[in-house]
Amino acid sequence: MNKQPWALILGASSGFGEAAAIELSRAGMNIFGVHLDPPDKRPHAEEVCQKIRALGREAEFFNVNAADDEFRRDTIETIRQRLSAGPLEGRPDASGVPASAEAAAARSGDKSGESKGTLRVLLHSLALGWFKPLAGAEQVVAKKQLEITVDTMGHSLVYWVQDCLRAGLFEWGARIFAMTSAGAERAIPNYGPASAAKAAMEAHVRQLALELAPAGITANAIRAGFADTPSLRLIPGHEQILAAARRRNPHRRLTTPEDVARSIAALCHPATYWMTGNTLHVDGGESIVE
Repeated sequence: MNKQPWALILGASSGFGEAAAIELSRAGMNIFGVHLDPPDKRPHAEEVCQKIRALGREAEFFNVNAADDEFRRDTIETIRQRLSAGPLEGRPDASGVPASAEAAAARSGDKSGESKGTLRVLLHSLALGWFKPLAGAEQVVAKKQLEITVDTMGHSLVYWVQDCLRAGLFEWGARIFAMTSAGAERAIPNYGPASAAKAAMEAHVRQLALELAPAGITANAIRAGFADTPSLRLIPGHEQILAAARRRNPHRRLTTPEDVARSIAALCHPATYWMTGNTLHVDGGESIVE
């Protein structure tokens, strides 16, 4: 029995998460997306869902705070039930009548009537926090702000992996990816809290790779080049950061979310099973130039 492959993307409504959701659906995966958007931004999340469905895949998005323990547990339980139910089971068809397991299987092309789902990919692409100096300025990051930034952009990866494992969502061959940045090892103005988060993220990836290897699950950090994304625009002085990145990159352009999404999709191939615990640069050579 071939299980339906799903990807769970944290931060799915914009930037790298949005691009990965569309690219992975193009590669044959259904998408669970977690995002936190105010009412005026939610229509865009629905547009992302529609693009995924137009590619013939399913999309279920959750507008919740991914760093909240209760929301995380509730979302994972919903996902567990959804994967156990099989494709479209229990969801209304065009007539408004919920589909039976047999009808859902027929609609999905599965002749056994038993097709379920499995979480093939977990991508952590959360960018929620404060971009402030740590010291030496009139306005510096507060203790709570620093803790929230590091917890959301770094530690929350561990909590999502732990709960996905407890729920039995992963099987042999699953892939875990986490978006990091040059700030994990470089000092960037106003980026101190996020730098700490990214450094923690890369350490967590290495440890997860070690601990999950016996289960056949890989974990890798993706260090993208600087890209003009909504999250980067929140950094004070982002215009100068992007201009410097464009000059430094051998291709004389910025990295795009699509550049990164295509690499993530390629890394999901079964032949990459021996690649784990890495921080992989997807930046067009930006990191090799001073």
